Amino acid sequence: MRQRLYSIAVLFLTLLSLAARGDDPLSGGNARPSSIFDGGNKFLPVTEAYRLEPGIEDGRLVLDWTIAPGYYLYKHRFGTAAETADGKFTPLEQGFEQGQMRYDDFYERELEVYYDQTRVTPKWSPEKGRHRLKVESQGCADAGLCYPPRTQYVEVDFDSSKARVVAGTPTTPATGPTPEGAAAKLPLILSFAVLGGLILNLMPCVFPVLSIKALSLATSHTGAHGRHLHGLAYTGGVVLAFAVIALAMIALRAGGDALGWGFQLQSPLFVAGLVYLFYLMGLGLSGFFLFGANWMSLGQAATEGGGLRHSFFTGVLATVVASPCTAPFMGTALGFALTQPAAVALLIFTCLGLGMALPFLVITWWPGAGRWLPRPGPWMKTFKEFLAFPLFLTCAWLLWVLGRQAGSDAVAATVTGLILLAFALWLQHRQRPVTTVAAGLVVATALALPLYATVNKEKANVWEPYSSQRLEQLLDEDRPVFVNLTADWCLTCLANEKLALSSDSFHQLLSKEGIVYLKGDWTNYDPEITALLNANNRSGVPLYLFYPPGSDKPKILPQLLTSKIIKRSLSQQD
Repeated sequence: MRQRLYSIAVLFLTLLSLAARGDDPLSGGNARPSSIFDGGNKFLPVTEAYRLEPGIEDGRLVLDWTIAPGYYLYKHRFGTAAETADGKFTPLEQGFEQGQMRYDDFYERELEVYYDQTRVTPKWSPEKGRHRLKVESQGCADAGLCYPPRTQYVEVDFDSSKARVVAGTPTTPATGPTPEGAAAKLPLILSFAVLGGLILNLMPCVFPVLSIKALSLATSHTGAHGRHLHGLAYTGGVVLAFAVIALAMIALRAGGDALGWGFQLQSPLFVAGLVYLFYLMGLGLSGFFLFGANWMSLGQAATEGGGLRHSFFTGVLATVVASPCTAPFMGTALGFALTQPAAVALLIFTCLGLGMALPFLVITWWPGAGRWLPRPGPWMKTFKEFLAFPLFLTCAWLLWVLGRQAGSDAVAATVTGLILLAFALWLQHRQRPVTTVAAGLVVATALALPLYATVNKEKANVWEPYSSQRLEQLLDEDRPVFVNLTADWCLTCLANEKLALSSDSFHQLLSKEGIVYLKGDWTNYDPEITALLNANNRSGVPLYLFYPPGSDKPKILPQLLTSKIIKRSLSQQD
């Protein structure tokens, strides 16, 4: 039973790495409908979201952009450069139309952006004839997807007063080496792949797994033939896992995605799954609980078991936990692999796997290597417990990555899940039918928390950052304004935002009534927010204010909000 559960856990994480390709921000080509990892939003391909139509008016080049509804382009990301005679590109000054200011989560600052359409006019006076320009742009969707910077090429013929977007430029080098150059470099690249895979074993994610397997082998009474089989089984697990990742990358790149090693880490749900896996392995290694013959045997059954299946899945596990790491020489090999045909790329990834499996393969096949294995003793228990701490440090790093991807809510949900897992282990230790059932329910809750947090990510901001200047400007324009003064440490504030201020009905009400939503974050001290609190005889948050159109005296809403209270208060603009 425990072997099956462990197998399911590892295969689940591997399948997540294949499925986590919904709204990949790195997708420069065809952004397909997103998966469960991003809340189910469907995003347009970049070619449909932003259409460039160059033209010539009064002898000058103009670049007209048509932007799909719900998408926008950054002003500061526009760039044009003219090709010179030697094939290089010289940047040009540009003229812009007036955009609108928006607080952008991607860049974390106020930026000028364009919706619907805009025109960019390069300040360029070339000689008559045909010329080529490089045009750069970048945009995002209101729903949360940001595309990578995009480069297009425009061919301009001033003699015929025509301009058109072309597929590329003849002076642009190919995406990879020529077949002859690739063939010459392949042996060196394969050597780099083996060396990079070998160094991966020293990474804090992988080293504990390999060490425990080596110590397990040292304490076993397996003969030479049995060790050979274990070495081959472990190598098979590593190589197969690398091959699965390689095939997934090849298939997704063929579909237009621009991705590389570790692409599965672009899924917040996969990152949360790795945190759980490392956490449980760390608890097991540090001796806080024993993986026994029950449903909690998530990882150690494989790393300490004696069967060939254990060795195979230890290899798979080692590859899964190596995904956050990139070793020296590995980057060169991977960069080369991603520009080559599928067969060559698969060969390079296979060599990476062989390099990673090489230490264990040597230990199990070379008779003299047995002398390198330490003699069993009490020290092994201490060393095993010590190996838990690199895994805990990896958990901390992955939580930071998760926070950057999905925000603090996802981190809080995952940390709560870790606490629930520890609680489930404590319940399971009681070894009673009731506590076993309770532990199962707690584990199910722990697994659901990061899933809920990553699937139900907060929608695109409908609010602007509060400032007294912005509030005065809106009031001078006789516009209705809703002000939310909140803080991350205020539980009431967070509950109100989740239950009342994040609903579709609230967003629709803002749009219908033309209400501007200002949000003041008092997590850190802000004198402007403090002044507004004092002006309304409040000493803390939450504080909800509604300024009807034409009035500078706000209505103060209750501290506990419901959808009915919001609707009743904000729809009365009298």
